[in-house]
Amino acid sequence: MIRLLACAFAASSLSLPALAGPEDFKPGPAIPTYGKVAAVPDAERLNKDAVFKIAFDTAAAAEPGKVNRTLESAARFLNMHEAVGIPASNIQLAVVVHGGAYADLLKREDNASAPLIAALLKNRVRIILCGQTAAYRDVTKADLLPGVEMSLSAMTAHAQLQQDGYTLNPF
Repeated sequence: MIRLLACAFAASSLSLPALAGPEDFKPGPAIPTYGKVAAVPDAERLNKDAVFKIAFDTAAAAEPGKVNRTLESAARFLNMHEAVGIPASNIQLAVVVHGGAYADLLKREDNASAPLIAALLKNRVRIILCGQTAAYRDVTKADLLPGVEMSLSAMTAHAQLQQDGYTLNPF
């Protein structure tokens, strides 16, 4: 009897709709081609006057042919918050890049992150390369995509961003 009930429950639960899945992630309003987002109807409502000053950090390069995951996270942050009514003017983001991720900022035909970087820059996101990484890799400002900034170091960039009121996104 217990086995019969367990089988009946298992069979009936297969017909229940899934609550969310990959198909629930849709293009966002700020950067529709990157950073897809899902609606979260049960989330606490955000104050529409909230101001976000967030710094992201990445040292991990994108896999060949793919975009840098941290850059895509910045696009997702924009899309999520604009989708729930936070004005674009209240969202200030910066991405500090160092280590192997420097390659995602270079002018190269095969740079899959280049269109995303252009879209982020168009949406007022600062992209800042660590100058120490640049020096180690023999990278000059002329090697970088247009709009990419260079700081003395990633540590310096983060210190300055913190002084300007940015908080560090831990992922």
